Amino acid sequence: MRIGELSRRTGVSPRSLRYYEEQGLLASTRTPGGHREYGADALERVDRIQCLFTAGLNSDTVRELMPCMYAHERGEPAPDLLDGLRAERARVDAAICRLERSRSALDTVIGDAT
Repeated sequence: MRIGELSRRTGVSPRSLRYYEEQGLLASTRTPGGHREYGADALERVDRIQCLFTAGLNSDTVRELMPCMYAHERGEPAPDLLDGLRAERARVDAAICRLERSRSALDTVIGDAT
């Protein structure tokens, strides 16, 4: 599928898809006319990239984690990335705790104001 179709089907802008390619997160082939073409697996890959970005990971970290995610699906071990996964999970947990404290503080202020 071409970039426009991938964009429509994933809800991710063509500009973001090009960025993912520049960062080595997504691959395409080129038609003789120079248009990008993506395989069917690009849909799931873009979804995973989006999930990881939403969790607050940066593109360097996502690039490191993607091979681990796909190695697991192929039944291949990826123990070298396990520590990185654990560290990212701990970082996400800490961010969630901070957000929950912020929400609680806002609830208190809102409650006091009403």
